[in-house]
Amino acid sequence: MLIRAFIVTLPIVFSSVLALAQAEFSFEEKTHKFSPTKAGALLEHDFEFSNVGNAPLLIDHVSVTCPCTKCDYTKEPILPGEKSVIHITFDTKDKIDFQNRVVSIYSNTSKNPTKIRFKVLITRD
Repeated sequence: MLIRAFIVTLPIVFSSVLALAQAEFSFEEKTHKFSPTKAGALLEHDFEFSNVGNAPLLIDHVSVTCPCTKCDYTKEPILPGEKSVIHITFDTKDKIDFQNRVVSIYSNTSKNPTKIRFKVLITRD
């Protein structure tokens, strides 16, 4: 009987401990506004963040709303308290008017995806 109770409670205790260990993003800014620019420019920005959780943060993948946006990020774990960046490059070729782009970050955090965005007004050449 005692062994059965132990077997039943062990997974509950183990899952509770795992639930307490969470990675968490804290971004310096979640929205970046570029200055107005002419079509054809290549815009770049680093979104700086920290892992304010108590477990290593792992970025699985990043999704963008347009192939005109590229993202670079570390594939290594970001330990609690460490900082890193997600570097975005936006090609404004063939773009005009106001652009509002979203980058979705899929990771091992409890809020998935985490979204960051950038905005820019693009004028004709």
